[in-house]
Amino acid sequence: MTKIAFGGGCHWCTEAIFQQLIGVSQVEQGWVSSTHPQATTPSEAVIVHFDPTYISLDALTEIHLFTHNATSNHSFRDKYRSAIYTFSDVQEKEAQNILKEKQKLFDKPLITKVYPFGEFKLNDEKYLDYYKSNPDKPFCQVRIEPKLQILFGKYHKYLNI
Repeated sequence: MTKIAFGGGCHWCTEAIFQQLIGVSQVEQGWVSSTHPQATTPSEAVIVHFDPTYISLDALTEIHLFTHNATSNHSFRDKYRSAIYTFSDVQEKEAQNILKEKQKLFDKPLITKVYPFGEFKLNDEKYLDYYKSNPDKPFCQVRIEPKLQILFGKYHKYLNI
């Protein structure tokens, strides 16, 4: 198993996306910070544990970029940092290269940054598996469902169904 962390939008949304994918064995939802000076403040994110023989870092990254607003540098980016947090120098270089390639798929510049992983704080248990536990809540219907529709429409070959 390999792990990578992603931040972008709400961690409830990000958790729901990655829980649907083949090769993903665990999604830890909470707050991630980096050792990099620009990202030491914790931001909502998930750690994704995956088997690269089933799904690649390239595929995970593309799914992440298309299921959150990876081109908008809005005022809440401290709380919702668009980032890939890596666990090794090799993984960091791979993520940087993937981002460069994925930029070709977007009209606007990606704001997503690659940072070395620093620390993680798991969310309160009552908020874990939020979408699975609360699919009919308004937040899930308004915020998570549209992202899942992108996933189901564009990335159905990666779904764990």
